[in-house]
This record gives sequence, C-alpha cells and structure tokens, in this order.
Amino acid sequence: MLLRRTATIGIIISAYVLFILMQNYQPKNKCYVAVAIIEKNGKILIAKRVGKDSWGPNWSFLGGKVDGCETLHECLQRELQEELNIQAEIGDYFGTNCFYLGDKQYVLHAFKVNHFTGEIKLNHEHTDFAWVSPKELINYEIIGGSLPFVKQLQ
Repeated sequence: MLLRRTATIGIIISAYVLFILMQNYQPKNKCYVAVAIIEKNGKILIAKRVGKDSWGPNWSFLGGKVDGCETLHECLQRELQEELNIQAEIGDYFGTNCFYLGDKQYVLHAFKVNHFTGEIKLNHEHTDFAWVSPKELINYEIIGGSLPFVKQLQ
C-alpha cells in the first residue's frame, strides 16, 4: 500500500515538473509575436521598418517577439515602450495569424490598443509612422504576416 502511494506521488510530481518545464519551452523554429492595433480617432497607427532584416523596409503594426516567460500583454507593453516611447493599455484580443518565413514559423497575436500615454518617438527600428484609415492600409506595403489583420480591419 505504501509503495503504491509513493509511486503515485512520484508520478504526480514528475508530471508537474514536466508541465512547468514545457510552459517555458519554445521550439527553435517557432516565434511568438504580439502586435498592437493602435486606434485613435478612427485611424490606425503603422510604422515603416528600417529594412535591415528579412522583413524589409515594409510597413507594419507595432510589436515584437515574446521574451522568456513574459505574457503577450507584457511583451506588447514592453515593445511599445521600446519602439514608440509610450505606455499602452492593452485591450481586447483582435486575432492570430500563423505563417512561415523560411523554415521558421511565426505566430502573431494581435490586440487592440485604444489608449496610451506619452509622445510617440520612434527608435532605431523604424524610419516613419503614419495614422491611416482602415481603407488606406491597402496603399501601404504591409508585412505579409499582418495582411489578415488588414483585411479584418477593412
């Protein structure tokens, strides 16, 4: 009886440890990204990337890669602070898009941002920004992985 109880406890502890370890596991070929759909007066904020990486000098919604154990909301707040110098209130979930670039899978999770404080100041990753209506988004060369969000906004 004692042996059976000890074995059961061992299995439960092993399963729990595995569960904790897997929460922080991210495959090398998978990247989680949080992006912001920032709205103000019926316009959407987009920014033009510098173009030094595989994304090119295209326009995009702002955001970035999840670091370590941070949540999507924490990631987005950090990225908006780093990229725009703003403090944002992350709102409702907007959508998810998965796509491949080379052999890497990207999982983009978009959230609405209806309120932020601070004055927008771009960092070294972007050269310009624009407030555009949802209908005007088609006039900009938006990063391919974000196109489903553009369609959803229109």
